[in-house]
Amino acid sequence: MGLETGTGRRTLYALTFVVALCSFAYELVYSELLTVVYGGTVTQYGLTVGLFFFSLGVGSFLARTLDHDRPSNFFRTELLLAVVAPAGVLYILALGTVVPPQWLPPSALEWAARLPVVLVGLLSGFELPLLTALVADTASDGDGLVSTVGRRLSGAVYGLVGLVFSVSTDGNDVDSYSLVLGMDYLGGLAGSLVYVFVLYPRVGLLATVFVLGLLNGLAALAFAAGFGGFSRERSPGRSLRPTLVAVCLVVALVYGGLAANYRTVDEELTSAYMEATIEAEYPGGNVDATVTDVQTTQYQRVTEYTRTWTGDRENPYFEGDTERCLRLDTAVQLCDSWARPYHHGLADVPMTLFENGSETDVLVVGGGDFVAVDHLREYGVDVDLVDIDGEFMSMARDSEWLAQYHDHAYRYDRLNVSVGDAYDYLTDSDERYDLILLDLPGATDDDLLGLYSVQFYEQLRRHLTDGGLVGTWTYSQAAYGDHHAAYANTVRAAGFTHALEYWAHGDIDGDDRTERVERFKLFSPEATPSLDPAEGGAYVDRYGSDYADAQWEPITRHRGAAVNGRFDPNYDILIDT
Repeated sequence: MGLETGTGRRTLYALTFVVALCSFAYELVYSELLTVVYGGTVTQYGLTVGLFFFSLGVGSFLARTLDHDRPSNFFRTELLLAVVAPAGVLYILALGTVVPPQWLPPSALEWAARLPVVLVGLLSGFELPLLTALVADTASDGDGLVSTVGRRLSGAVYGLVGLVFSVSTDGNDVDSYSLVLGMDYLGGLAGSLVYVFVLYPRVGLLATVFVLGLLNGLAALAFAAGFGGFSRERSPGRSLRPTLVAVCLVVALVYGGLAANYRTVDEELTSAYMEATIEAEYPGGNVDATVTDVQTTQYQRVTEYTRTWTGDRENPYFEGDTERCLRLDTAVQLCDSWARPYHHGLADVPMTLFENGSETDVLVVGGGDFVAVDHLREYGVDVDLVDIDGEFMSMARDSEWLAQYHDHAYRYDRLNVSVGDAYDYLTDSDERYDLILLDLPGATDDDLLGLYSVQFYEQLRRHLTDGGLVGTWTYSQAAYGDHHAAYANTVRAAGFTHALEYWAHGDIDGDDRTERVERFKLFSPEATPSLDPAEGGAYVDRYGSDYADAQWEPITRHRGAAVNGRFDPNYDILIDT
């Protein structure tokens, strides 16, 4: 018994395209979201793709159990996808803020966060078998343009294949299964393109899932409209049809409202997640975080927030009750309490080894907030700055809050700014520098592996003058032993033989006691004179005894630790936060 055709097979082909677009885009949303929450782009995308396709296979196998009422079950599948997929995003966000108990393995929550991937893959696996059977059950209305295009493409493909293989031209007419499969693959391609070039950059990661949920809901409603009596037999499921359609209408209306206000949705969800994540970093729940601004660039999410001390004891983190901070993605970029000491350590301490004035050339890699440039401006040196995120640099220029730290240093007449990838910049440049400062994010994600690779540090070394140095902040060897070993071997393999370690100091909590704020290292390809506090400014003079004791040491080779390369990465160099 055939289905009521309406627009017939053409409607089913169009639905195949739309639902495939949604399913593939869901996979990309989950991959990126898991990367944001847990880090590791390669790991998250690889596992998500693998689990998704495995679940697709399981769903396709189980789809045969739905044959007794295919129309109703297809409608239910789309309705469930419209509900489950967006709920999965909220589930991952909520799970990402949970602090696991000590008895639970650290990876347990991360694996639990993949449940939505499995559920969406399972439901998506139902779609193709159901649609194929529905098309076969639907009386042909000539298939119109779809069938014509299919036949012409089939003829062209047979001609191309025949250039290499021996082919048969018998039965070359395009059958319904081939068309459904073709529309499914085309929908998957469209899903990736729409996500990459439209939804993710313009709508935002979190709001995108509601747009896709809306499409799934509309697909279900279109199916109900095109195939009015979509249950073939009297069954318990048939009595639920009006209720299911009503639920689908409500879901579509809700998602339509959320999609129309996508900016607000993305900002509110991001703010809630970031606030919960920040607060979870402080034991005892003694800090409240309030996000004040969220902006997304092509490369990162920029979050400004305040953190407020709510504990009963003295605040050990910063002076007063509240301070303002900035994060790039999930990494802290700057806070009021340590912004100045950090940049004193990054820029002022190394400058004790060089003469002031335009004879000294400095390259700053990263540092798009221009604070390091402000410190270097005090010495009258020539500065080249290269940062990949031009949008963030524009934000920094316009920020009244950041202006108190960079003091409009972007106007410095000896500053040259380049927007682009640092490795490409060094590859294309012939400039040589007395000092290269790395004001970069930590090694917390494999997107940053290239900035910690032997090839990158080789480029840095080649661009140094005789006696030139590279300076950067570093992690503690005691806390991150594997990272330290991999990093030291990588820098050593790039041709740097000596390192000088020192700290930036400051009174960050206002208790009139000096604390260590950040650890730094200078790298040199040869033996180099030690720091001379007498050549520094007021900050170095204040902590001169600490810097006078800093000595150059040979970079030790760590046995068993592989060098990190751009095409041969050592993931031990990444920090598990």
